[in-house]
Amino acid sequence: MSECSHNCETCGENCPSRQNPADFIEKPHELSSIKKVIGVVSGKGGVGKSLVTSMMSVLMQRRGYQSAILDADVTGPSIPRIFGLKERAMGDDSGIYPVKTKTGIEVMSVNLLLEDDTTPVVWRGPIIAGTVKQFWTDVIWNDVDFMFVDMPPGTGDVPLTVFQSLPVDGIIVVTSPQELVSMIVTKAVKMAQAMNIPILGIVENMSYVVCPDCGKAFQIYGESHVEEEAGKNGLKVLGRLPIDPKLAKSCDKGAMELFEGDWLEAAADAVEALLK
Repeated sequence: MSECSHNCETCGENCPSRQNPADFIEKPHELSSIKKVIGVVSGKGGVGKSLVTSMMSVLMQRRGYQSAILDADVTGPSIPRIFGLKERAMGDDSGIYPVKTKTGIEVMSVNLLLEDDTTPVVWRGPIIAGTVKQFWTDVIWNDVDFMFVDMPPGTGDVPLTVFQSLPVDGIIVVTSPQELVSMIVTKAVKMAQAMNIPILGIVENMSYVVCPDCGKAFQIYGESHVEEEAGKNGLKVLGRLPIDPKLAKSCDKGAMELFEGDWLEAAADAVEALLK
């Protein structure tokens, strides 16, 4: 048998994992309790996956659920900074414990394991993918209703590891208004479909900016194509985020839990429906 590429669509072998893709799924830590797992993905970087991930976790926490974030963007982790987390994740013989934010959101990120959060993670793909898997198997997640997985951009090792190793219940695709939105959405959608992962919908970031003087909204990146692309793929648009200095300030100050705005309420409804 040739070496497994973990891509059953292009593989000619009739191995057990091909017959039952669920064989790839890893069990979480024996002390963990996680009800639903939602991936936040995009076909390219810099569109706001970490922003959407953090806002979604805050919204679900506000609705009375226990939220958690698994920061799978190992080489570019930003979740701890967004929530103002300074302490390091600790562990014992039982496992590793996530760090909690001020409102109780559980977080695990490689930056919570480093002495200095500016230290670059210069690792090869398999090691990075293995680290993400350990965040699932070795971390003790305490009675989590919704775990949001902040994915790195693209369709490489880590997204493949997450889709194959974690029981992902659905994904949210994050995009921006530029013309290349079609490529971004299509790449993410096709990968999810190939892995049989349900797509909850699309969130468009940097959708518009509101003039502070007249209150009028301007689409500075041009006319949005997100509705058109969502329709082509049979998806829902779950929200549009503006370019808002207050949001940027919340991220910079580690005060995301204080943000105000109803832009992602439809996305929160879609996630909540997974439990109901």
